[in-house]
Amino acid sequence: GFPSRAESPFDSYGTGHSSTSISAAVGMAEARRRTSDVGAADARPGDASDRRGAGRVVAVIGDGALTGGMAYEALNHAGHLGTSILVVLNDNAMSIERNVGAMSTYLSKLRTDPRLSHFRHDLERRLQRLPAGPAGGERVAAIGGQLKDSIKAALVPGMLFEELGFTYVGVVDGHDIEELRENIRRCLAVEGPVLLHCRTVKGKGYTPAERHPGRYHGTPPFCVPTGESLDPEGPTTFTRAFGEALVELARHDERIIGVTAAMASGTGLDALKQAFPERFFDVGIAEAHAVGLAAGLAAEGKRPVVAIYSTFLQRAYDQVIHDVCLQNLPVVFAVDRAGLVGEDGPTHHGAFDLSFLRIVPNLTVFVPKDEGELQRLLATALTLDGPSAIR
Repeated sequence: GFPSRAESPFDSYGTGHSSTSISAAVGMAEARRRTSDVGAADARPGDASDRRGAGRVVAVIGDGALTGGMAYEALNHAGHLGTSILVVLNDNAMSIERNVGAMSTYLSKLRTDPRLSHFRHDLERRLQRLPAGPAGGERVAAIGGQLKDSIKAALVPGMLFEELGFTYVGVVDGHDIEELRENIRRCLAVEGPVLLHCRTVKGKGYTPAERHPGRYHGTPPFCVPTGESLDPEGPTTFTRAFGEALVELARHDERIIGVTAAMASGTGLDALKQAFPERFFDVGIAEAHAVGLAAGLAAEGKRPVVAIYSTFLQRAYDQVIHDVCLQNLPVVFAVDRAGLVGEDGPTHHGAFDLSFLRIVPNLTVFVPKDEGELQRLLATALTLDGPSAIR
């Protein structure tokens, strides 16, 4: 279900977790640049070994993935280096579910007001007329440059990316293929880092998916004309049993707070969100922050329950050790999808958590045999004075 270098020569990079594409693109582009520089030193013009200008690196990233800190680390570094990459931002206001956070709000403003893009181009033409050269004198030049920066910072859409060193292009209609092609061609002709902001609709072209995009992110067999599932609802799952038990426990203990990383329904925390919305945090695709947030909550006397898939908990391992366990804080980790997960493949298997959690000091690891024992162990974990994990 995900790109794999072993599967196809067109899968240039293996991935399954979010927010990694820009970092990989920067590494690839810098490696190609260095290889080209070495080859160009001895090459004659027109020689096949002269690889200068031989292609560009393009990273595609969703707006949901921009809630992950790694994406900003990469943007920051690419802007600092001036690396010639193109970042295509596929903005559909969705991760698996609706996006959350201040960045989502910022992108929404850019996405929903097309006048901003037209205003940007008009404003930049006008700014070109301000004095910024030696003809106006150094003082006038300095004032002109500062004025340009101030006006752009206040009014130009995409200025956040511009300040990080990127040329920002957008917002373009991601479903208009010809417009998209033309903008990609234009962006690839620009030196340095470029970000192309595309507006799309998750599930575009299939009405049930447009209406309920989260439900159709991954789905069992369903009736195409109606969108109804063909699989009868089976007995309760570990996830559902966990969610129901947590809500019941939260009714009797106001200290309980649920934390998840863009996976409320996938981890069963949607039940707590509905019952006690003020005691629920969805931090976006930011597992390290989710665990750090829980540590802060626990340090102030709360009883946070962090529900994260096993495969994604790997992304917060330092916080599990450094922020929670070394301080012996009473955080409960609900480690969902522990074990093999089938179709999603190796990047999503919960195959490592038992190994990497058992070596951490102060952490108690529970492995319930069924849903009933899971619910009882959750109640037990919330009575402990230190951290625990329930697989």
